[in-house]
Amino acid sequence: MPKVSIIVPVYNAENVIRRCVDSILQQEFTDFELLLMDDGSKDRSGAILDEYAARDSRITVVHKPNSGVSDTRNQALGMAQGTYIQFLDADDWITKDATRLLVRAMEEHDADLVISDFYRVVGDNTSRKGDITAKDVISREEYGEWMLKNPADYYYGVLWNKLFKRSIVQQYGLRMDETLHWCEDFIFNMEYILHVDRIFALQIPIYYYVKTEGSLVSMGMNLPGIVSMKTNVIKYYDNFYKHLYDDDEYMKKRPEIYRFLIDYARDDAAIPGLPGTKKLGQEIVPVHVSPSIESNVFTDLYYSQKLLDTLLERTGAQYGLDLKEMKVVMYLRFAGSEKNLKEAADLIGLSQPGVIGCMQKLLLKRYIKFNFSGMVLSHESVFLDAEFTADGQVVSAAIDQVMDDFERIRYGELTDAGREKLRAELRQELERVKRAL
Repeated sequence: MPKVSIIVPVYNAENVIRRCVDSILQQEFTDFELLLMDDGSKDRSGAILDEYAARDSRITVVHKPNSGVSDTRNQALGMAQGTYIQFLDADDWITKDATRLLVRAMEEHDADLVISDFYRVVGDNTSRKGDITAKDVISREEYGEWMLKNPADYYYGVLWNKLFKRSIVQQYGLRMDETLHWCEDFIFNMEYILHVDRIFALQIPIYYYVKTEGSLVSMGMNLPGIVSMKTNVIKYYDNFYKHLYDDDEYMKKRPEIYRFLIDYARDDAAIPGLPGTKKLGQEIVPVHVSPSIESNVFTDLYYSQKLLDTLLERTGAQYGLDLKEMKVVMYLRFAGSEKNLKEAADLIGLSQPGVIGCMQKLLLKRYIKFNFSGMVLSHESVFLDAEFTADGQVVSAAIDQVMDDFERIRYGELTDAGREKLRAELRQELERVKRAL
């Protein structure tokens, strides 16, 4: 049985489906089945899906008459064999570490649901989107509190930034409402939430969401039908909170709950010039070397550094830390009692004032503390006096995970003995290099 069932409904997506499927097949996590559901496409989508299925045994393609996205997803749910369920839309794609991070978060935190940040893509621009900033597992009641602040944000409404447990879906017979053409995924999410106890917010963007134009009117629905369907969705939303709270608490929160009437189906755009918006590709660690360049120690060091930077940056996102700050945390993690500002600056690739600036940010974010009084923060002795707080210890432990991931990616699926042998050889190599310097 696969660990994850990845479900992708496809309808007339010949221009984008390769990008979507390629991103799935390039996942670092490989224990999955991919259910590609061709919902009666009239273009070459079906043929493209068959090409992929012929090359990869993890792929199952289903060609079916057009019945809409809800029925298509429901059929896939009935076929799924994985422990967990992950959804994608055919227009979109995921980061290479997406499934690995979702599964790790689910299992390390013993969660029933993982919800993640994502990238919003508009043309050549992208911006990061998230909402829940809790550091620990939250309950369904706490999830409801977060959702009240942004009652119909796409973050809560969509399927594709979440990982579900198939056992919960099956136990309670959860399916998409096929009578709805609007917010049917939001309703599925709310019904699922009512049956879970532990939810973890993965604050690392793993999904690229590309908005496609369309409206209920363009789907052929008339105005009375639209009004009726939206009224039903609002009733679902209201009932969700009636189940979540007791009567007194529900009445107190009713004004907040009814914000949904005027605040539904909102996703923040990625608009050039606005804070947080970047050109697509600038949101990740850049790699500019041509694949055709000769492999040697020069390119080996380059790619190794890029891999480490990528892992540090992705991990840092969970804690609100950028790459430079994570490098300072990494130095503090490994330097022990022999910390040295000049050494840190040289290792990290920052100026000494730059290192101190990162230290100031870590202090403000309460990841480090100083056991001193009356000293100026830029003083060398302050740097030597830095210690991790309880939250900082969590980030420090995440550095160890980064190092494990680095070895796993670089050295492949070696046994523990094989890894230790490589580590020993690397230590000997580094000793020879140090003696030569």
